[in-house]
Amino acid sequence: MRSTPTLSGLVTCALALALPVCAPALERVDLRLLGPENAGLSASLTANSVLKSLEARKDATPDEIVAAARADYARMVEAAYAAGHYAVVVSIRIDGQEAAQIDPFRSPARIDAVTITVEPGRPFHFGAARIGPLAAGTAAAQGFRSGAPAGATVVRDAAQSAVENWRAAGHAKAQVASQSVLARHDRALLDVDLRLAPGPRVTFGEAVVSGQTHVKTSRVRKIAGIPEGQVFTPEAVDKAAARLRKTGTFKSVQVSEAETVAPDGSMGIDIAVIDRKPRRFGAGVEFSSFDGLTLSGYWLHRNIFGGAERLRIDAEVGQIGTDAKNAKGMDYSLSARLEKPAVYGPDTLFFAEAGLAYLDEPDFIEETVGLTLGVSREFSDRLSAELGLGYSFSRVTDLYVLPKTTRELRLVSLPAAITFDGRDDRLDTTSGLYLRGEVTPFYETGASQSGGHLRFDGRAYRAMGDGPRRAVLAGRLQLGTLVGPDAPSAPPDFLFYSGGAGTVRGQPLKSLGADYGGVTLGGRSFAALSAEARFAVGPRWGLVAFADAGYVGDNFGDGDWHAGAGLGVRYKTPVGPIRVDIAGPVAGTTGSGVQLYIGIGQSF
Repeated sequence: MRSTPTLSGLVTCALALALPVCAPALERVDLRLLGPENAGLSASLTANSVLKSLEARKDATPDEIVAAARADYARMVEAAYAAGHYAVVVSIRIDGQEAAQIDPFRSPARIDAVTITVEPGRPFHFGAARIGPLAAGTAAAQGFRSGAPAGATVVRDAAQSAVENWRAAGHAKAQVASQSVLARHDRALLDVDLRLAPGPRVTFGEAVVSGQTHVKTSRVRKIAGIPEGQVFTPEAVDKAAARLRKTGTFKSVQVSEAETVAPDGSMGIDIAVIDRKPRRFGAGVEFSSFDGLTLSGYWLHRNIFGGAERLRIDAEVGQIGTDAKNAKGMDYSLSARLEKPAVYGPDTLFFAEAGLAYLDEPDFIEETVGLTLGVSREFSDRLSAELGLGYSFSRVTDLYVLPKTTRELRLVSLPAAITFDGRDDRLDTTSGLYLRGEVTPFYETGASQSGGHLRFDGRAYRAMGDGPRRAVLAGRLQLGTLVGPDAPSAPPDFLFYSGGAGTVRGQPLKSLGADYGGVTLGGRSFAALSAEARFAVGPRWGLVAFADAGYVGDNFGDGDWHAGAGLGVRYKTPVGPIRVDIAGPVAGTTGSGVQLYIGIGQSF
């Protein structure tokens, strides 16, 4: 029976002829390692293969596959050399045809399978292993010796280590002058002879500043702290760059060595910087179902006087929308902090803080204004300390006595702190240790009484596992004590409470104090312990299980404690994870029901 072609049939046929046929995706890439089993070499070959990375792609074209195969010849040889196999033979067959014999301009229309065969041959060992001259007091890198496995990476590391040792001794232009490498295949030995040219021992010359910056040149030099006239060290160059970056003034910092050494043995340092935008502002919000809403904001000016000075003004309003039965009104605070880096040397910073606050709490109402001047110093990348001199005036209305009484406090203080910060990421820590100790001796001029306020904050983090399912265990210990005045006459800010997001979640904010003959005030002794297990459930989402406990007393041993526990959700953002926690009390009598906490950043 003859059929008559229809218009739709003709169109379908035309499209079928006009459109290209989609080639099936690459089905598999087999990597075969001949000879004795070698798990380490097999893993290295797999990790270095471009073809293996294409195996999971469904859109890899024949041209991409052929190009990857050609690149893999060299990558397989390099991986074998790195493991000390210098008689390696590599074959890469695309659907049975050697990839090197395929015309790169006429790739197959389709490719189903690729087989990579690597015959590594015998592992080589070092025959002669010579390197020199070496800097005084140093030795060749571990593993670079006669009879040791002759991996190519060992040779590279030996040369790099020797050059770095010379540079650490002040020879900034040290380099490898010549190298001789001979592979003796009959005995599977590799002879290596590396000759070094240390060059002269140099001193730091003048730092030359360039770039797009409004910071005075003299201030850039002072902050960088290049020790002009002293013997060169790479650490001083790295430290200079780190100091400049830490000011927050620059979005780009490059500190490099001059190409040549002057006849007097000095070498200049080039500093190229680009400023950030000078002004910035931000805002924050936190919510607790018991303590209401907290709104905060700041305005920041970098380089306010042309010397990379930093001025930050913060404002906060707290306890918005609290239940009337909590007998708490809104709290207000306004503060300003001015920082000037490199005042008493490149690692010392001067700061001035001024602030005023109004606190409306169940036991007291406090109005405070204060000023503190001080310095901080960095002793290393992780260790720092600060010392200040402060004065504050407070008007305190005690609400726990009838009739209400008002007292004035004029406080001279000497706050000091030392901090060790070994965290890997301050916004979302996964490993490391954080320790901070604070001590504030003070003298109250009105009542002529003295005392001291001490606090300790320790945090530890440990990552468990790798990849998207990694878990992080986090722990925190807080301790505090007040010596000197008794609680009724002490500055309210120096007394301790427990409860809330910063101490015990699941318990109302500052709900646990100390009992003084039927009157509850803040304690003179304090301890809090927190533990969290943080679980990643994807690239952005995470779950947290936590438990907190807090203790408050007039002295350690005569107080009371409470505890809370709960679950939380985290969502990662560029400014830190968004935190949502739900917690309830598990011990103590200070709270009931559940508490909800919302904020930005991990709880600690």
